[in-house]
Amino acid sequence: MDIPNPPPAVAARPPPFTERRPVLRTAPLIFTSPHSGCCYPPDFIAASRLDPRNLRRSEDSFVDELFAAAPGHGAVLLAATFPRAYCDANREAWELDPAMFEDGLPDFVNDKSPRVAAGLGTIPRVVASGEPIYRARLRFVEAKARIEACWEPFHHRLTALVAETRGQFGRCLLIDCHSMPAAGLAGLSAVDVVLGDAHGTTATPTTTARIETLLGDLGLRVRRNDPYAGGFITRHYGRPGEGVQAVQIELARRLYMDEARIERAAGFAATREAVARFIATLAREAADLLR
Repeated sequence: MDIPNPPPAVAARPPPFTERRPVLRTAPLIFTSPHSGCCYPPDFIAASRLDPRNLRRSEDSFVDELFAAAPGHGAVLLAATFPRAYCDANREAWELDPAMFEDGLPDFVNDKSPRVAAGLGTIPRVVASGEPIYRARLRFVEAKARIEACWEPFHHRLTALVAETRGQFGRCLLIDCHSMPAAGLAGLSAVDVVLGDAHGTTATPTTTARIETLLGDLGLRVRRNDPYAGGFITRHYGRPGEGVQAVQIELARRLYMDEARIERAAGFAATREAVARFIATLAREAADLLR
């Protein structure tokens, strides 16, 4: 049976991230898209009990495309190429569920986090809609290989970009870009964007309020920290006292995509244009906003 819109199968795995840079950096801004990767290793697909389309339920599909205007406004866009179902860059490096593995896990593994309990650790047990991914248990060596090949290069590069930005501008604003599903969370039908700053700990009130205003001026309905207050990237890198602020953005998928078919919908171009306008204004104001 043909599966509509399967993920691309690749014989040789691509680099774990793409980095899109401006010709000249003019804004202390980094945009990240850790969940838009769609390069599924064939051996991963073969080991899964799910068909390719259902594996893609965990993706923030097309989010990297929505924020593609960032380099044109002097900012950097860092996007994972590996899928979230394979390795999740928005988790600690070693959040692993012992029940997924046939052998024991090292002592340094965090096996008791709420993400692990939900099946959504660094190597997820389930896709975002709750279906188990694997036919059989894995070995720890497989998780270690994925984390070393995917998670570590992504975060090594992001750490370097944050340091580069602080070195050039004295400050850094990190916008971590995600999408949220239409179903499953009460009250979100009236919300277009959820901003997460870990309840005011990863960005200053002024920064989060300005981002909320900019998005609201585009006609988007914005909520803060409910139900998404920010994941590992926001909480790990967002340290206002050290000159680095971080805000997570969750865009409603119904604005731009057909979730069932995993396709761009009629609203995609308008949403991308709105995001580009947001990026342009934030880039112009970022240096002053972070002072």
